[in-house]
Amino acid sequence: MSAVGEDARLAAVDSYHLLDAPRPVVLDELTRLAGAVFDAPMSAVTLVGRDREWFVGKTGVPGDGGPLATSFAERVVQERRPLVVTDTLTESQYRAWDNVQGAPNIRFYAGVPLIDEDGHTLGSVCVLDDKPRETAEKQLELLWTMAGQAAGHLAALRNRQLLAELGDELSRAISREEDFVATVSHELRTPVTTIQGYLELLVDNEDLAPYRRLIDPIQRNGERLVRMVDHLLAGTRPAAAPLPLLRSLTDLVAVAEAAMAACKAQATTRDVPIVIEAPEGKATVPGDFTRLSQAAEHLVRNAVLFSTTGQPVIIRIEGRTIEVIDTGAGIPADEVPHVIERFYRGQYAREQAVPGVGLGLSIAERIMRAHDGRLTVTSDGPGRGTIARMSIPG
Repeated sequence: MSAVGEDARLAAVDSYHLLDAPRPVVLDELTRLAGAVFDAPMSAVTLVGRDREWFVGKTGVPGDGGPLATSFAERVVQERRPLVVTDTLTESQYRAWDNVQGAPNIRFYAGVPLIDEDGHTLGSVCVLDDKPRETAEKQLELLWTMAGQAAGHLAALRNRQLLAELGDELSRAISREEDFVATVSHELRTPVTTIQGYLELLVDNEDLAPYRRLIDPIQRNGERLVRMVDHLLAGTRPAAAPLPLLRSLTDLVAVAEAAMAACKAQATTRDVPIVIEAPEGKATVPGDFTRLSQAAEHLVRNAVLFSTTGQPVIIRIEGRTIEVIDTGAGIPADEVPHVIERFYRGQYAREQAVPGVGLGLSIAERIMRAHDGRLTVTSDGPGRGTIARMSIPG
């Protein structure tokens, strides 16, 4: 890249004002989706500056960034194309890096360029693992989709910052709320993430195998705590506050696949199969991929939690609608009108100690309202299953 081109790229990176700033929560949510799609423990949205990289969204990755000398994202920026390293220890250019030889012990990397609306390559969107692995073409396609979403969210954040500087009260209010949520999320999630990172090191230590039964519950509860923090932050925002969206042509099949991937571990633990029923090709709607995937994930997770062993959960795509169908516990008629209310937990959830704080459906409903769509939940009664339906207008 020419010196002039690099100067323009660096100016573009600086224009987002995210270096040394709190991470936008929406980008953390995007990396969580990316990690779920790849079933990878680490993922990041990375900006590449003049002498370092900076994580503006991350899940499972320690620290806030690092030097360019050991930056995979910097290689993506220089080449302006995807980079997939199946095993870093077999690649002479990477095997001696500190982040390969030591924490976080990167063995696998898959990243695609993060390109803004002006064509500048800002960094990358990537997934990482501490074990060597292969990747599928379909997964890379979804990673490209997420990179486009990340670029769009960055542009929206920059635009709101500019409007706030010009005195737009709504933009100032949204920016203040986003900064608050990002700061609280960082303060609550970072300690738990650090604990989980050390627990993973303990799990990999063969000498501690006899203590695995003690470590596993700590890991599960740490993950549960992170999800609860996410739900509380998303579900307790003022109802009147607008939910910023990045509308683009979004494939509902990809939304369903991302939601299924995010719930895979929980479904496997409970032995509840998840099946997608979709038309051939794509089913596109105008919407925010990250937000719609988050809404669908809440519906699928609820269906898994309220199903018994062996009962399938079906995600059905028809037209502009996603239906999540289960044959599990069902909902009494007098509870159906209340299930979308914030913090509402029905009798079955209370008696069976089903995990959750009663915010999932409320969050999904808010996302649908922001899309001018609808969320409906129906059930024929206890023991007769539930249908949750997301409808997105054209």
